[in-house]
Amino acid sequence: MPKVLLGFMGAGKTTIGRLLDPTFVDMDALLVQRLEMPISDYFARFGEESFRQQESLLLQELLNGQSSVISTGGGIVLRSENRELLKKNPCNIYLRIDFDRIYQRLATDPVNKRPLFLDKTQEEFHALYEQRLPLYEEVATHVLDVADKTPEEIVEMIRCL
Repeated sequence: MPKVLLGFMGAGKTTIGRLLDPTFVDMDALLVQRLEMPISDYFARFGEESFRQQESLLLQELLNGQSSVISTGGGIVLRSENRELLKKNPCNIYLRIDFDRIYQRLATDPVNKRPLFLDKTQEEFHALYEQRLPLYEEVATHVLDVADKTPEEIVEMIRCL
């Protein structure tokens, strides 16, 4: 069974996944490839619910596959069916980080323009963050506070689990 990296957007799931295993699966990148368009375009064209359905199908496929590390999208925990799938996985690692650091990372990221970040006020975005926190904790087998850690320190913590 894979190590599944969970956390809010900007928590570092992709960076950590890449360091843990160069052949890790980044669900967002794989979805972009399969949907043949950026996630922001898919959101605009088909809506969030359609995207979440595609995400659920991919999660089920990956949990049944051979991947050693999976980096999920930040919203993977929103659907109850995804949480039930994740609860069956023996290693779900929640990369916990405070809202202010997340917000700063996303605001200054020149590459990743995330639709849910761009389309909401800071207050709305904070509400989204607060809504997801208990869902990550519900499915996590391990919770790592990563705010003051380098990616290398986080990887070492995960390798020691």
